[in-house]
Amino acid sequence: MIGLVAATAAGSAAARRLADAWPDRTRRYDEVPVRAAVARAFEDCDQLVCFLATGATVRLLAPLLRGKAADPGVVCVDEAGRFAVALLGGHGGGANDLAAEVAELLGDGCTPVVTTATDAVGVPGLDSLGWPVEGAVAAVTRAVLDGAPVALRADATWPLPALPPHVGVRGVAADVRLHVTDRRLPPAAREAVLRPPSLVVGVGASRGVGVEEVLGLVSDALDEAGLSPGSVAALATVDAKAGEPGLLAAAERLGVPLRTFPAAGLAAVDVPTPSAAPLAAVGTPSVAEAAALTAAGPGAELLVRKRKSAPADRPAMATCAVARRRPRGRLAVVGLGPGARDLLTPRARTELRRASVVVGLDQYVAQIRDLLRPGTRVLESGLGAEEERARTAVAEARAGHAVALVGSGDAGVYAMAAPALAEAGPAGGSGAGGADPRGADIDVVGVPGVTAALAAAALLGAPLGHDHVSVSLSDLHTPWEVIERRVRAAAESDLVVTFYNPRSRARTRQLPEALALLAKHRGPATPVGVVRSASRPEEHVLLTTLAELDPETVDMMTVVTVGNSATREIAGRMVTPRGYRWQT
Repeated sequence: MIGLVAATAAGSAAARRLADAWPDRTRRYDEVPVRAAVARAFEDCDQLVCFLATGATVRLLAPLLRGKAADPGVVCVDEAGRFAVALLGGHGGGANDLAAEVAELLGDGCTPVVTTATDAVGVPGLDSLGWPVEGAVAAVTRAVLDGAPVALRADATWPLPALPPHVGVRGVAADVRLHVTDRRLPPAAREAVLRPPSLVVGVGASRGVGVEEVLGLVSDALDEAGLSPGSVAALATVDAKAGEPGLLAAAERLGVPLRTFPAAGLAAVDVPTPSAAPLAAVGTPSVAEAAALTAAGPGAELLVRKRKSAPADRPAMATCAVARRRPRGRLAVVGLGPGARDLLTPRARTELRRASVVVGLDQYVAQIRDLLRPGTRVLESGLGAEEERARTAVAEARAGHAVALVGSGDAGVYAMAAPALAEAGPAGGSGAGGADPRGADIDVVGVPGVTAALAAAALLGAPLGHDHVSVSLSDLHTPWEVIERRVRAAAESDLVVTFYNPRSRARTRQLPEALALLAKHRGPATPVGVVRSASRPEEHVLLTTLAELDPETVDMMTVVTVGNSATREIAGRMVTPRGYRWQT
């Protein structure tokens, strides 16, 4: 919940704008004096937006501060609405992101101001990665910001954002260290430890087991194995124990989910210490070990075999085992839109900043290179080689990295999503060596983008107001006979058609032939929109007709949209009505 506090008419008007836009996320605090409003909002809400002077806000907040981990994020907006300043809790409280959201919503030139040093220079903050971090965090962060060598000690490759080039340089002595491990380490003055979500604790329990018995058993097992509770990502058990109060309370206290699995599935897991007791009770010879291995996924390693709790006055009511996950790389297939920066989606920006490796066509990488974090590894190539780029991206993700595979428009429309997913699945040859045949050994995320057809349609008017189809006229990957059949079907179905890849220097006959097929089923006055380089500086828009279109004016940077029998030119715009009632 976001608390909104304002003292003036202008501030109240801006607060109303946020409240109207985010009715389920915001709460107004209009008490007088403002000190009472700030105090109540600080206590009630996860974040605050104060439409007050920064000096006044600082004085009002000062007596309320409890600590970095507990304070809400606070954004301060000036009287004129020109700046949204992340004043408190930039990382932990989410104020940096909130400032950007507030500025975007208020518009009219409102600028987000982020003063957190790591965000200001584009370096990921150790406390902003979503993982527990321990040790000398401030000292290591300072070294990262100062450009001093920082040794990186990681047990495995995890899909972290890009770190600056001076972090983890091989062969360079460094007395500042960043560890990425689930192992316990002795505290050191200039060392910080990131805790990856690598451990799963499987738990078996008798009915009525107490939460303290479960937590004590888990703590002892981790201690004896030299493992950190900060890396525990989940508790796991059999479906029959899904509602066991002691297990649910233990998961809540640890801040992790309780995952459950059918007994039949657990019974099929090969474990070192099966037992007749759980087989009789819940239908599987192993709960703790089998659940830990199942929840940890393919390639998991059993670190702690089944062990029982040891209460002094009664029989044990709980068992546990610990498994380590194999790190999963992450592949984001990102659509960059038609080219204009303001048509790049916020989600695409986030994924680009999250990636440590970016793969793409050189001209597309050039569009977004300034958005990448320092230290991002860029693997770019020229025209063609789509399958090679897909193989490269999947291989990098399988090596454990956070990868962004970029392309123009939408990644799933004549772009990189299809070859990447094919490579990640059984059709991809690089999946050998134990990879899941479905490509499930990596996490794949699709990031939609504005397609060329949609960008062109917005410039033309509303040509896609009714049923429509997109057809690529490139026969490099599809036989012309197949393309011809599809165009003929679209013509006979009276669909609006958008042609991608309509004409190149080597392919000059395809567009005239496709237009001739359409002309057999729609009149010569049918509106046709020709848009070149939509949203880019060299953008050109032409509205013509099927009879008057000159294919010589079309190239590979152009999309051609041909209307259906109901499409009309209205006030210089191409419009296809939602129904056929306008048709004459």
